[in-house]
Amino acid sequence: MTDIQNRILSRRNNGGGLCGDGSGADTFFPLRVASIFIILIASLIGALLPFLSHRSTWLKLSPAVYGFAKYFGSGVIIATAFMNLLDSAIFELQGPCLDSQWVEYPYALVFTLLSIFASFILEIVAFRWGSTRLVSIGVTHVSYGHGMSSHTPCDSEFNKSDVEKLTSDSASVIATNFAVDPAAHLLGIAIMEFGILLHSVLIGLTLAVAADFKILLLVIVFHQAFEGLAIGSRLAHMGLPKKYTYVAIIGVLLYGIAAPVGLAVGLAVHSIYNPFGATASLVSGIFNSISAGIFIYTGLVRFFAHDFLFSKEMMNSSNGKIIYTIGCMLLGCGITAVLSRWS
Repeated sequence: MTDIQNRILSRRNNGGGLCGDGSGADTFFPLRVASIFIILIASLIGALLPFLSHRSTWLKLSPAVYGFAKYFGSGVIIATAFMNLLDSAIFELQGPCLDSQWVEYPYALVFTLLSIFASFILEIVAFRWGSTRLVSIGVTHVSYGHGMSSHTPCDSEFNKSDVEKLTSDSASVIATNFAVDPAAHLLGIAIMEFGILLHSVLIGLTLAVAADFKILLLVIVFHQAFEGLAIGSRLAHMGLPKKYTYVAIIGVLLYGIAAPVGLAVGLAVHSIYNPFGATASLVSGIFNSISAGIFIYTGLVRFFAHDFLFSKEMMNSSNGKIIYTIGCMLLGCGITAVLSRWS
């Protein structure tokens, strides 16, 4: 029996009293209500800052500040996948109130794998469907840094000679194999947005009933602001035509209200909601597993591969820029990993 299984069985033996009727903590209730607005402000500031900087004329951040926010936020997403979501899912789906069969098989990892493959298959389907439509109207669409690269406008069009010229460039041979169309581009962003929203709602629900409320509130405020930098910087550079700007705005606003909505729901039902019960463990564990899979797919495929390995601009950049951007990601990842100690 593994060490994890021993820890789970120990929790199971000591947690029987928590599995019946129960309720969430209700200490500091006025502060819990106020935290709805505190987290709303932190989330919106994090998500709106890079978005407004890119779209408005009155708020302009230097490219260095924007680049830091973009890659720092990418590190936050990757660390969140492993240190928060996957870790929580493993313990929730092997919790003390669930049937013993949940300990015998790593169901959290199963749901995470399913989520990764579902994200991959959905994107493949969107890519093939969108590419077929473009070809049918005589448009060949090529872009570098497939996905949410800030250097990839979705409405770029190339004729055959342009594609041949790009392919002849040795630095872009691999990149041209990662062509993207608007359907796949939007779906990729939607997948990441869905995972973040699901995660944010669960964060709010957890905070509403948590016993160690003050520490958790502080951690979540920083976490939401950092994560907002990631989603805001990606949404700001979706590369969509201006008439579709509202899509990015909706994404930013949805992120801003997700955690506060979860917190409000948790406060409304805290007297009857048992966070340690079997139902709560199953729902939270499955959703955290799904979000973990989406974050892992987004981080490793989109951030690592598309923003670095298959980005012509990044591969042609100086060693100093490469080191700096990787350092930003590591900083975001490291801070999130440390904060996960209290979340």
